[in-house]
Formats: sequence, C-alpha cells, structure tokens
Amino acid sequence: MNERHHLTIGLLKLFDLAVVAFDLVLTTFLVVEEEHKVSFMQFLSMRIRVVNLAILLLALLLCHIMFQVCGLYRSRRLSRRRSEIFDVVNAMTLNTACFVALASFFSIRMITIKFLGVFWLTSTLLLSSARLSMRLISGYVRIRGRDQRYMLVLGTNQRAIEFAQRLQNRPERGYRLLGFVDDDWQGANGLKAAGFGVVSDFAGLAEYLRRNVVDEVAMFLPIGSFYRHAVQVATLCEQHGIMMRFNPDIFGLKITRWRAEDFDGAEHLATYSISRELWPRTVKRMIDIAMASTALVLVFPVLMITAIAIKLTSPGPVLFLQERVGLNKRRFKMFKFRTMVQGAESLMADLEKQNEATGPVFKMKNDPRITPIGKFLRRSSIDELPQLLNVLKGDMSLVGPRPLPIRDYEGFNEDWQRRRFSVMPGMTCLWQVGGRSGISFNQWMMLDLRYMDEWSLWLDLKILALTVGAVVRGVGAV
Repeated sequence: MNERHHLTIGLLKLFDLAVVAFDLVLTTFLVVEEEHKVSFMQFLSMRIRVVNLAILLLALLLCHIMFQVCGLYRSRRLSRRRSEIFDVVNAMTLNTACFVALASFFSIRMITIKFLGVFWLTSTLLLSSARLSMRLISGYVRIRGRDQRYMLVLGTNQRAIEFAQRLQNRPERGYRLLGFVDDDWQGANGLKAAGFGVVSDFAGLAEYLRRNVVDEVAMFLPIGSFYRHAVQVATLCEQHGIMMRFNPDIFGLKITRWRAEDFDGAEHLATYSISRELWPRTVKRMIDIAMASTALVLVFPVLMITAIAIKLTSPGPVLFLQERVGLNKRRFKMFKFRTMVQGAESLMADLEKQNEATGPVFKMKNDPRITPIGKFLRRSSIDELPQLLNVLKGDMSLVGPRPLPIRDYEGFNEDWQRRRFSVMPGMTCLWQVGGRSGISFNQWMMLDLRYMDEWSLWLDLKILALTVGAVVRGVGAV
C-alpha cells in the first residue's frame, strides 16, 4: 500500500510539473504569436539557449516547492473539493509571484503582466480540472469497492456517531466502517438508534486488531476521563503500524482551529482563531507598504497645508501622539493631527458624564475641547492621515480593528470582545463603513470579529473602497 501510494504521489508530481511546463510553452507561444505574428511551426523552430533552459528548470523547481508548501500532495480523501481547488489557486498565485522575481532578476522582457495573467489563468484551470477529474475517477473506483480504507471508531458519543455517518454518506471517499469500540454505558443507546454496533470493548481491542484488517482508528474518547484508555489505544496503534486520527477539539471550542507544528524537533498541536497562512499575510503587508507609501506621496500637499493650519489656529504641537492598544495588547504611539486644545486629555474627567457612546468608549458630538479647524479635520477624516506612518512602521495595517486608547481598553468587561486584539489594528474596518459612531459598542465589536472570521485580501480591498465613499459622505464622523 505504501509503495503504491508513493508511486501515485510521484506520478502526480511529474504530472503537475508537466502541466506547468506545457502551459509555460503554450503561454509563450500565445504571446509571441499575437505580438510578433509568428506561426506555430516557426515558433517550434526557434532555438532554445542553454540559459533559457536553465531558467525553465529553476522555474519548475520553484513550482514544485510551492506545490509542496501548499499541501497539494497530502491525502485528500476526507477534504472537500473546494479546499483542494483553493490550494491550487494559492500555489499558482505563489508561482506567478516567483516568476515576477525571476523576470526581474534575469531581466526577462517576455514575462509581462499579460504573460503572467494568461499563465496564471490557464495553469490554474488546467490543474484544477485535472484534480477534479482525478477525484471523480477515484470516487468511481472506490464506490465499486476498490482502494478501500477500513476504519474503526473508538467511543460511542454523539461526535463519534456523526463522524461515522459522514463516512457512510460519502462512499466516494473509500472508507469502510468496521464498527465501534467502547465499554457498555448508558449513553450507548444513541448508537443503536443510529444503526451502528459495537465490535469490541477496550479489553478485547488488542485481540481485535490482531485478527482483523484495520487501516485507521478514529478516536472520540473524552481525554480527561479516558486518558488511560487513550494511551493504551495509541500504543497499540503504534505497535501495529495503524494510522490513528482524532478530533483535536477536545475542549469544545466553537471557532478555534488546530494545526500541527514542529517545535525544535517535537510535534505540537497549536490553536488559532484567525487565518495564519503565510502568503496572504505577506501579501497584505506588501499591499500596506505599497499603498501607504503611495498615499503619503499623493497627500503630502494636504499634510503640509493641514500642519500649517493647525499651527496658525491654535497653540500646541501639530501631531497628537496617543498610546494605543495594538496586536496582542502591545502598546504603541499612534499619530494623528491634533484636533483638540492642548492638554485635552486632562479635561476628560470633567466630561465623562456627558459621554454619548455606549460601552467603554468616549464619544461626544459637541466636545468643547475640539478646535474649529479640528471639527473639519474630523469630519473629513484628514486627522487620520498621519497613521499612514504607523502602517509603514508596522504598528498598524490599512484594514483592521481600530486601535483603542488605554482608557477604553481598561473599560472592557467581557473577554470575547478582546479577541479583536489578536490581529493587527488598522486605519479602517467594517465599523467605519457600517455606520461609524452611529452604531452601538457591541455592534462595533461584532463587526470587528466578523471581519476577523471572514478575512481575505478581497475583503480588505472592498473595505478600502467602501471607506473612501464613507469618508466622502462623512458618514458617522464626529
């Protein structure tokens, strides 16, 4: 079985690289034909220099590495189709980015934006179609009783029953359910009602493994009260060379996800509640740097005029630096144009009773501390522009939950609200485009958490576009 698996993976790797090589040639021909009116025979008769062949091999090596990084060669029996297609899209996006680097390093003029667009689209479609075809063929074979994996389930609780039902409802995944292992207990009635049966108790499990074909054991035991059984089962699986899988959500968490990580040679299970994928976060940071730098250049005249206006209309510094709570409670100095009189924070205690906002934040439409020019700066959101410097420094992102003052953070009374601090704070988020100061504090917190749970690069770009409209209309600004 292992030899056949390794052979299949090896052939799949060769097939993927062949598809990429074919698509590189195809894209090159399409671009050359359109731009230089070269026929197919003329294209084939072109000489290939050794350096070009070396660059092609380097490109294929990078593609192979990206395919491995994106997990295209791990088992896909239990994964969804869209998960595999998503990984293909990720891999080809990374490969395209690598080709941009190759084109810059080797000065390859042929690799243009058009070339990259055609290559990304065609290769993604070809690889996705191939993967879907393979899944269909594999499912057809497995439904007819070939390439089966024999599964034994430990535990008879509701989670174990639901897992078994999912296996039986998807015969194309090629799993044959042997039955359940558990001692007799009061809650086992649900197992019989679902049409399943117990094939062994814990005392007889070792003998059952010796006498039967078992490829995998799925454990759904409560670790706290069945730790001794869990250790015995894990030891048995190790001795027999049987794959053991278990649902890591042993604490009943609702949104937390799990992944295995290597820590100094030892495997650890890590939990996370937001996306930790490297390449989207890297791209997000690159977008932050590029857009913040460009914006600073474009608005530089506005910054200069604003600075002069503040200096001429009220005594005090141009910029207001306030300590804010950032990523995982890290504190940093946030830049804003000063919109209040000098020493405004010392006057806060006298105004607390006039707070018009719900929750721990402070909002007041006719705040007497605001200077005449400050009202305009706030209404137009020009006072926020210096935060582009925080973005470049890495304290903030363009899009993310707004960083809060220390005073506001200390007023939080529920821990679920503090999850918003597990991501980089931003200049704008769903709160800014969903009403700003016109919504309640709890709604604000829910919008921040919704952003975190639904995060994608596309969502960031959408929020940035909507923010421009909200600023132009002055929605909710105070």
